[in-house]
Parts: sequence; structure tokens; C-alpha cells
Amino acid sequence: MAKKLSRNQERMRRHARVRRKVSGTQERPRLSVYRSNGNIAAQIIDDVAQVTLVATGSVALKLENGGNVEAATKVGAEIAKLAKDKGIDTVVFDRGGYIYHGRVKALAEAAREAGLEF
Repeated sequence: MAKKLSRNQERMRRHARVRRKVSGTQERPRLSVYRSNGNIAAQIIDDVAQVTLVATGSVALKLENGGNVEAATKVGAEIAKLAKDKGIDTVVFDRGGYIYHGRVKALAEAAREAGLEF
């Protein structure tokens, strides 16, 4: 009988499956999301050059409660602002194996509202 995988192991399998198809380039880098119980982080990555172009999160922004939708919205707006400053307009969204719901969705929508296209 196969061993039961943890929630995080299942997420990592989903993420690996998505990453086979989703890749960031110089023209269209990848917006990757990481979510933990207490915080959320986002980074924009050029997979060809293997370089993180822009990164921020609830810890970097020193948010009091980084594990809620409000914090995710602030992180999404900030990552879009930093990307705009670097001249990045369009990205590929990588939800990191998480369901597109709640904090992940709030971050994505805030980034879109701030002018990032994906």
C-alpha cells in the first residue's frame, strides 16, 4: 500500500506538474506565490537566467498579521509596484500548487489592479 502524502507534499507534486508547463522568460517572467499559515510572499523570476528579479512578502513589508487576505492584497499591490519600477508589465502567474482562492486570489487580483498583466 502506498504511503499517504502530507498536504505540503501533495502541493509540491501539483506545483511540479504546473512548472513543467509554466516558465518565466526575460520578456514575460513568472510571478510565483508562496503561502504559509502566518505569511505570504511573491517573487518575479526569470527562469531562463535563473534570477529573481523582484521579491516581497508580508515579512518584508512588516505587516502585523501576514496570514490574512488583507495582507495578501498589500503584497500583491507592492509586487506590482516593484515590477513596474523594474519595467516589467506582463508576467506568467504561478500559484505554487495552491488553490486559486482566498489569499492567493487576493494577491493576484491586487497585482492586476496595480497594473500587472497576466
